[in-house]
Amino acid sequence: MTEPRKERPSPESEFSREVGRKAARKLKAQRQVNRTIWFGLGMMGLVGWSVAMPTLVAVGIGWWLDARHPAGHSWVLVLMPIGLVLGCFSAWHWVLREGQEIRDREDDDDA
Repeated sequence: MTEPRKERPSPESEFSREVGRKAARKLKAQRQVNRTIWFGLGMMGLVGWSVAMPTLVAVGIGWWLDARHPAGHSWVLVLMPIGLVLGCFSAWHWVLREGQEIRDREDDDDA
């Protein structure tokens, strides 16, 4: 008994579909150019603030600790890198999450 042969899509038709998908994505991106510029600027600002705020809070706590509990070391210098690392981790996590949402949205639009 022989099995019926499954026809594979021709490479040309697969190539045509891929070109069509990429062309549709490019046209959509061109229509949304203003939104993407403002979105990009907003994302840069948000990433900057998400790094700056924990760093400034840590510096403020360090100054408060230095004034209240003087020690042989500076609390500002101890807490500043901790705040910076927390801010960078927060920004990194947020950018990854936003990137995943954008990819999911593009996949939904392609389907």
